[in-house]
Amino acid sequence: MILGQVEQVRRFHRLVTQRAGALDDHFLGRDRPLGESRVLFEIGAEGADLRDLRARLGLDSGYLSRLVQSLAASGLVKLRAGSDDERVRYAYLTRAGIAEVDEMNRRSDQLAEGILAPLTEPQRERLVTAMAEVRRLLQAAGIRIERVDPASRVARWCVAQYFAELAERFEEGFDPSQSLPTDDTEWRFPLGAFLVASVDGEPVACGAVKAIAPGIGYMKRMWVAGTARGLGLGRRMLAALETQAVELGFTTLRLETHRALAEAIRLYRSSGYEEVAPFNTEPYANHWFEKRLS
Repeated sequence: MILGQVEQVRRFHRLVTQRAGALDDHFLGRDRPLGESRVLFEIGAEGADLRDLRARLGLDSGYLSRLVQSLAASGLVKLRAGSDDERVRYAYLTRAGIAEVDEMNRRSDQLAEGILAPLTEPQRERLVTAMAEVRRLLQAAGIRIERVDPASRVARWCVAQYFAELAERFEEGFDPSQSLPTDDTEWRFPLGAFLVASVDGEPVACGAVKAIAPGIGYMKRMWVAGTARGLGLGRRMLAALETQAVELGFTTLRLETHRALAEAIRLYRSSGYEEVAPFNTEPYANHWFEKRLS
């Protein structure tokens, strides 16, 4: 079945590149190759950290460096070292760069209007709705789940988003200082693992496991951003955490959750977790679950 699906994907790629004008050597840019035009656009009015830019575009560091240097040589971009860390480099648009991005946006709008104009209004609605669904599914296909340091910037950001959501959803609110304390060392391999899922360099989910007794792991901090829900990411993150637990030598995985997180409770139950008696004194817990890992 997948062979026929692959052919459909290839046909879609060919049509989209043709309709969007990407076969033009100077797509959207006055005399600019597509790669340079895209980098210029992504730097944007606020500028960009080259590390974030590389992750967002999925480019090799050497290739990105050549593109940025070419843009700088053309007077469109300036490079600066970070104020806190001189090893971190930032790219900013010059006035000429801003003017070229404005021109790119104008041409991009014209191309989009050219695609929509021949269609009837119902056809336009069908097309943009289908495009939104394709975009979400392509995001799902591009999601990467990686183990990171629990003290890293991305891990801290994910946990902060998770805490903020709990504070909104729990009727009693949420105060992290009242929850069971944890230490970063507990979540570091080989004692534990902290996972972050990202798409185009943007973190969209996290989760962690650690040991609480010989052969017994404990799962915590599982969160999925609202923009990434409905893509099956929660189940993928859960499976990835279970894989880490097995690698860490756990034969049993435990977790607790709050009654307000109904979708999480459904996920755990459908994934083989069974409700058990309380195994800790977490003040924000109403349900405790356990699963034997194979």
